[in-house]
Amino acid sequence: MPFRIALSGLNAAAADLRVIGNNVANSSTVGFKESRTEFSDIFAASSLGAASNATGSGVKVSSIKQEFGQGNIDFTNNNLDMAISGEGFFRLNENGAVKYSRAGSFNVDREGFVINGENQRLTGFQADTTGNITGALGDIQLSTQDLAPNATSSITLTANLDSSETAPGVNFDRADATSYNHSTSLTTYDSRGNSLLQTLYFQKTGASTWNMYTYLTDPSGAETELVPAGGTGGSVPPAPMALTFTADGALSTVVPGTGAVANYDPATIASLGSSPIDIDIDLNTLSQYGTDFGVNELLQDGYTTGRLSGVEVGETGVITARYTNGQSLTLAQVAMANFSNLNGLLQLGDTSWAESFESGSALVGTAGTGTMGLIQSGALEGSNVDLTEQLVNMITAQRNFQSNAQVIQTADTVTQTIINIR
Repeated sequence: MPFRIALSGLNAAAADLRVIGNNVANSSTVGFKESRTEFSDIFAASSLGAASNATGSGVKVSSIKQEFGQGNIDFTNNNLDMAISGEGFFRLNENGAVKYSRAGSFNVDREGFVINGENQRLTGFQADTTGNITGALGDIQLSTQDLAPNATSSITLTANLDSSETAPGVNFDRADATSYNHSTSLTTYDSRGNSLLQTLYFQKTGASTWNMYTYLTDPSGAETELVPAGGTGGSVPPAPMALTFTADGALSTVVPGTGAVANYDPATIASLGSSPIDIDIDLNTLSQYGTDFGVNELLQDGYTTGRLSGVEVGETGVITARYTNGQSLTLAQVAMANFSNLNGLLQLGDTSWAESFESGSALVGTAGTGTMGLIQSGALEGSNVDLTEQLVNMITAQRNFQSNAQVIQTADTVTQTIINIR
């Protein structure tokens, strides 16, 4: 009987050493979670239980459980590398089979899908063409297409016209700098992304009145007067907008125009091959105070064609593409999953797990919501194996093995002594 008890101890110690060895071997594996061996004693018992003086029949491995504690986060130079800080798993698709992992080493395949080293595709919530995240769950695919241009539709001007200046007293001529008081320029864009230099000229006409003239210069160098809504194109002299200010220096009226907004429809821009554009100029914050002329803000909403220059992942898993024209577009949001019983997950190898009855159904969401942790871009979660602890456990398991072997040796000596009795 002692032989069987000691043999069960040898088997248990050997199993413990195998688990420790696996932990040590994977101490540098990204996303790996260490395991521990749990034991239970064996008693020969009936339905009424074991006798009070039973010696026991040995030991067995009752379970091998994983420790899902946080691993160290190491930073990399790849923006698509992701580390989860907190609870949750990445959701992966392998030819229709759903798997879960903490290993966030991702790259892009030739079709633009975000994949890991096992060619498993990262899944996420898809974005529509305008960058709004939808509820549709699917494989994340990064588009390398150019971002289409956007024609300028509005301009916001915040500036001050000096009330102490005098009117030029001559007809406006943009070629004659003495015929106007000030000018300012900005780059605008047509529907094809061609850059158009838009220049605003300001000519004082009275104590509280100014004229504003607007011209566009296309890439060929040709200039086009932008006529305010209600004005007449090609007029000589050029058609201005009449600006009137109150005694306190605030803009009062704009003629022609509605309130302080001027609408332009330069149909001549279509000669460049683009569609006609409408440009609204917001003059609400234009003022006439007794200080020097100054432009505090001059903004427009158009942009030219953009090429993909990089991809960024936010802490909530939102993947954003950056383009050479300074614009950005949301492509998708990384999907994450969590489970009621993590130790019920099925281990599949390759640092991945699958859902099981014991684990419960996957709770799918996004980083930073519910029980989900946050995502650190450009980083990887290392193994949570503590090598010092494992080496100490290894010594303990070795002593257990040696002690059980000593029991067998002692039992053999006792048996030999009994056999040698004459």
